[in-house]
Amino acid sequence: MVILVMGVTGSGKTTVGKLLAKRLAWDFLDADDFHSAANREKMHHAIPLTDADRAPWLASIHDELLRRNDAGRNVVLACSALKQEYRDVLCAGLIFTIVFLRGTREQLHRNLSRPREGHFADETLVPSQLATLQEPTNALIEDISRTPDEIVDDVCASLKS
Repeated sequence: MVILVMGVTGSGKTTVGKLLAKRLAWDFLDADDFHSAANREKMHHAIPLTDADRAPWLASIHDELLRRNDAGRNVVLACSALKQEYRDVLCAGLIFTIVFLRGTREQLHRNLSRPREGHFADETLVPSQLATLQEPTNALIEDISRTPDEIVDDVCASLKS
């Protein structure tokens, strides 16, 4: 099984994803780790990625999810997955639960104003990501005004029901 923790930059995907994976004793994958150097450079310079930029990135994440699934491993994946077509690529052939971290522009900017270790995207990408975002219809929606621990509690409770 895969739990996709999705949302725009600054929504807390990595923080919530790591906490959730630890709580469930599952593997954790951060989609940012799969970006090419060229994609990272674009995002660092606030240049939005195109679908052509994202295609090999999504394929490599999906390949890793399939590999872990075949090995009997459950995974929490932190990934923006802004469009339904991206989620379709990631979910193909896998059992998926989607957790959508939703926040206001103000909340996202506030989160991004704090120091973030190892992140190459910043608040300049928020407008383009919000414009690209296609909110999922089949997701557990979590408000980022809540603490990461509260969100993880809610997700775990939902998994049990």
